[in-house]
Amino acid sequence: MNIQEQIAAYIDSQPEPKRSDMQALRRAILQVSPECKLWFLDGKNSENKTVSNPNIGYGFYTIKYADGTSRAFYQIGLSANKTGISVYILGIEDKTYLVQTYGEKLGKASVTGYCIKFKTLKDIDINILEAAIRFGFENK
Repeated sequence: MNIQEQIAAYIDSQPEPKRSDMQALRRAILQVSPECKLWFLDGKNSENKTVSNPNIGYGFYTIKYADGTSRAFYQIGLSANKTGISVYILGIEDKTYLVQTYGEKLGKASVTGYCIKFKTLKDIDINILEAAIRFGFENK
């Protein structure tokens, strides 16, 4: 399966209304950055053991580690979790930025230094989430 097929299969495997919400989020992310690189991480390590929820990734940036090494990774992530959906906005140096800028405006969402977690799209302001995603793509 190619990445597009893996992403479609992952979203299709979700129960409603999570499936429809993830499809809507996928469309919204691709409207913000239509040509971005796509990623799919199945959540398994090299020993095929599940270590995280699967993630759909959008965009590209380079993570630089303190030891001088680096690795490529996505800028925006989308993942289903037990209670809803997580949107990851990676590469932000100021870990208070998302909370201070979007936290109170989003609605019923939990916001950390890089993650926006919510139960359903109807619980949040999609325009504010799109603004946070746009910031994530622009913040390289």
